[in-house]
Amino acid sequence: MRNLSSFISGSLFGLGLIISGMTDTVKVQGWLDIFGDWDPTLAFVLGGAILPMFFTWQYAKRRQTSFLGTTLPEPPEQKVGRNLVIGSFLFGAGWGLAGLCPGPAMASLTFNGTSGALFFASMVVGMWLAVPLKRRIPQTA
Repeated sequence: MRNLSSFISGSLFGLGLIISGMTDTVKVQGWLDIFGDWDPTLAFVLGGAILPMFFTWQYAKRRQTSFLGTTLPEPPEQKVGRNLVIGSFLFGAGWGLAGLCPGPAMASLTFNGTSGALFFASMVVGMWLAVPLKRRIPQTA
């Protein structure tokens, strides 16, 4: 049941990314170009994601288990630290340069050809390398 739920959820998420234009690198770069030829249409996508998730998080706070019976994870730490700032900067820089973030990169694997596959492979290697690199960065208290 869990695998079926994951498959349906992932498929709906990918379909939503494709329909909304999040897999169109030109459209995403237009959204991020606020000092140039700005395309505000992706604001509807962000608003459409934030609003239902706000109510879902409020509902999830009152539950101990998910609908499938698994334990819900603890809420993430609310502290803004160096790792969050560095990670956010790298994510935003990569998103702005390529016009893809991890979800749309996966969703566009089927139609983005060799360049999409190379981007996805590079992204996976970067995620894999991030863990040992993070261990080398001194952590502050």
